[in-house]
Amino acid sequence: MSDPVPIVVYTREGCTLCEDVEATIREVSEAEGIPVEMDLVDVDTDRELLEEYGDRVPYVYVDGRPAFKFEVDPDRLREKLHKAST
Repeated sequence: MSDPVPIVVYTREGCTLCEDVEATIREVSEAEGIPVEMDLVDVDTDRELLEEYGDRVPYVYVDGRPAFKFEVDPDRLREKLHKAST
């Protein structure tokens, strides 16, 4: 089994799009059998992050690279997970 693919999701409390993104990441990860290590970062807890991302959440990094904003395309996520896990 490969190491988990690191995923960072910039989010905020009460964000339904953020909840959808998190669920999609978990579903795709499980379906593909590729483990992920998801770090959920609340932009409202850090002034610099709030200034940087503002209302542009969810913002998703996969394996250290910007990957998605506002929603996750399951097919593109599959590709990114497979690429990062090899």
